[in-house]
Amino acid sequence: QVQLVESGGGLVQPGGSLRLSCVASGIIFSTYNVAWYRQAAGKQRELVATIISGGNTNYIDSVKGRFTISRDNAKKMVYLQMNSLKPEDTAVYYCNAIKNTDSIKFIYWGQGTQVTVSS
Repeated sequence: QVQLVESGGGLVQPGGSLRLSCVASGIIFSTYNVAWYRQAAGKQRELVATIISGGNTNYIDSVKGRFTISRDNAKKMVYLQMNSLKPEDTAVYYCNAIKNTDSIKFIYWGQGTQVTVSS
């Protein structure tokens, strides 16, 4: 059974930091591209950051320079370090793992962790 389990969310003041973690089980983690998405209340889910199996990363413009995605394949974990948080970063953050083969795409989601940025 495949599971992705996020942790590390919470309430933080503007300008503060949080580190989200996601641990995977049931997959060969190193072969997957991994991402963090977020969904604010009343809005569509959006891609925040990705890290492919080779280690290259990408970010949406609004978090560049503030967020850092990283992975530890040995621990089957992906992290999102979030600094200089803003109220507009408030959302449920989801971990995502995806792998494409010639015949099938594998996509897995975590249950999400709430991040609230407020004074």
